[in-house]
Amino acid sequence: MGARSRGRAWKAESREAVGTHALCLRQPASAKWYDRRDYVFIEFCVEDSKDVNVNFEKSKLTFSCLGGSDNFKHLNEIDLFNYIDPNESKHKRTDRSILCCLRKGESGQSWPRLTKEKAKLNWLSVDFNNWKDWEDDSDEDLSNFDRFSEMMNNMGGDEDVDLPEVDGADDDSPDSDDEKMPDLE
Repeated sequence: MGARSRGRAWKAESREAVGTHALCLRQPASAKWYDRRDYVFIEFCVEDSKDVNVNFEKSKLTFSCLGGSDNFKHLNEIDLFNYIDPNESKHKRTDRSILCCLRKGESGQSWPRLTKEKAKLNWLSVDFNNWKDWEDDSDEDLSNFDRFSEMMNNMGGDEDVDLPEVDGADDDSPDSDDEKMPDLE
């Protein structure tokens, strides 16, 4: 075998080894979380996820999956701020993310952070789009939340479960930006 052939063979073996090595590496999936009266929601942002595994324990959440076209292995282990009810906690996979709904062990208790420790995790952020100061909720807001909670209780890991609307996020009512624009002259 000539030097050139050995070089090509080495490069091919190196690419194969790198590809195999990538499957062995584990990286936390980026995640966003928010707090509600009876639940804590965590959304793991992994597109095209496969082999999703979510394990709910009383004071810990373990999430793993293969994600993206390169099947990159993601693993997140979270020691939770407070305890949850593992039997009443659910998750739902979509093409873009995995939403976990953790039933709080003590309803009505605010979680100032998701994790037991105050350490800043670079893969975890607060979902300010869904964050709400629920301690000052009106009765009307509470009824909307009760409907949302009921839907989440019925939520499983099946693909055919629809997530409910949250505070008019997909509201079809006309907005000021829905008006027809005048023609340019």
